[in-house]
Amino acid sequence: MEVKKIAVIGMGYVGLPLACLFARKYKVVGFDVNKKKIQKLLEGFDDTGTYTEKELQASFDQGLEVTSEEQALDACNVFIVAVPTPVDEHHRVDLKPLLGASEVVGRYLGKGDVVIYESTVYPGATEDDCVPVLERESGLKFNEDFFAGYSPERVNPGDKVHTVKTIVKITSGSTPETATFVDKLYSSVLENGTYKAPSIRVAEAAKIVENCQRDVNIAFMNEINRIFQAMDINTRDVLEAAATKWNFIKMEPGLVGGHCIGVDPYYLIQRAEDYSVDADLLSTARRVNERVGRYVADRVVNEVGRKAWKGGCNVLILGCTFKENCNDIRNSKVADIVAGLSEKGVCSVICDPYLDESEMDAFLSTVKMKPGKRVNALQVSPSEGSPYDAVILCVKHREFADLDVEKLLAPDGLLYDLKGFYRQKYGNKDFYREI
Repeated sequence: MEVKKIAVIGMGYVGLPLACLFARKYKVVGFDVNKKKIQKLLEGFDDTGTYTEKELQASFDQGLEVTSEEQALDACNVFIVAVPTPVDEHHRVDLKPLLGASEVVGRYLGKGDVVIYESTVYPGATEDDCVPVLERESGLKFNEDFFAGYSPERVNPGDKVHTVKTIVKITSGSTPETATFVDKLYSSVLENGTYKAPSIRVAEAAKIVENCQRDVNIAFMNEINRIFQAMDINTRDVLEAAATKWNFIKMEPGLVGGHCIGVDPYYLIQRAEDYSVDADLLSTARRVNERVGRYVADRVVNEVGRKAWKGGCNVLILGCTFKENCNDIRNSKVADIVAGLSEKGVCSVICDPYLDESEMDAFLSTVKMKPGKRVNALQVSPSEGSPYDAVILCVKHREFADLDVEKLLAPDGLLYDLKGFYRQKYGNKDFYREI
């Protein structure tokens, strides 16, 4: 099949880099229903922080179109869907963005066209949930008139090394011929090639297992960390000693947020329920990781002392994105720390150099607090409001490396380091704590 024009549906962390990459070789339309996002891109601003204005312009010069007008999809014969797959407040699967995107694509689907999904889903979602929508909207027959593929995204926000261009991509298709087409399409723009899975369901399962594995391993670290904290044993000292064994897998305890590891396991857990299988380990890992933020808040309040309970305690939060050196606040578990502190009457001052005012407001809107509790926000300077009774390093942004935390602390203040970021700098100080 000849590629006439590729449509990438969703201009976020996954779709935009993909559209820019394919635009180097093919005609590409980047589509998003969010008109403000498209307007920002046209003005040279990428709110994911992936591309500079100059880099975006280079993609536009190569022929990339970005639009929120559906009609632009009519000239396309390859559609790549890269929209979010979240869970709701009860941790139940929310396929509305994915099914909505499928409706849009279905309206412009023609005979011989191929639809490739990149969004992380449970095994079977592409063929069982999305394809029926495509058939209904287009009036075409699956695997006769149109075909499907699945190539799971592996985007790591803030990572300039493992980009979509340099990683190995899994590919798959609904027929052998489609699988070959999808594989060749991606191979034509990737530096390190592809891995062709035997079926769409295998490709879907592989992606979700990648993230479930990390969730389970981190949950183990978080559990032993709580045990060792109770025993007054430093967990990172233990891990460094254990890592001298040749087959020890070294990971660290911490907050598990973001749009992948903190979300995807729920997709597999729910799918397992459909097959009457109890995903006990995955469910337990999720519970362990979900409670880490409240554990941190409780420990800080208990150690800082009575001032917290009287509402006279000031705490500085360093970083509130879900990971370092990016502006991604999706499912950030720092919100749980802030909420936990607020419930005890603690005023949190939040500093994150990667967020502008609107992004900080968006983060604060995710914090569940009791009425009347105060939370302040600083984007750059952490000195306002000091001295602090406690400073909590939640995200190891590079901008925090040279910060003189000691000067920000009250005489009896404490530094809580969730990442071991300041271990070399303050590890021998009385005010230093690792969590």
